[in-house]
Amino acid sequence: MQRTAILTASLVAFVAFTGAVRAEDKASPTGTWKWSTKAGDAVRETTLKLKLEGDVLTGTVSGRNNSENKIEDGKFKDGEVAFSVTRERNGQKSTMTFKAKLDGDTLKGKIEGTRDGKTTSRDFEAKREKA
Repeated sequence: MQRTAILTASLVAFVAFTGAVRAEDKASPTGTWKWSTKAGDAVRETTLKLKLEGDVLTGTVSGRNNSENKIEDGKFKDGEVAFSVTRERNGQKSTMTFKAKLDGDTLKGKIEGTRDGKTTSRDFEAKREKA
């Protein structure tokens, strides 16, 4: 009787573990993500469009004047999204790196970059739009 109980408990644990692994495997950052940033009295909406195909993460981030900037070096591993975006303004290029943790329909992380020789960093939390 005790042996049957141990085998049953082991089987239940195995099924639960493999189900959790499959759920993690299916987690994907693919979709349209949005967040707001406040600068003084102005609120700026940012849209991030991501697509994961195999191990390759591609997409765009909205910019000034309704522009879209391609993401570079996109990666998705162990539930974490990472990429960079290079923008040009007044003849000067600047690169920002994005790193975030995927949790369901939320991406929460940091954006880091350099402006006027100074490193900047800010937190962001994006929500996935429903399809």
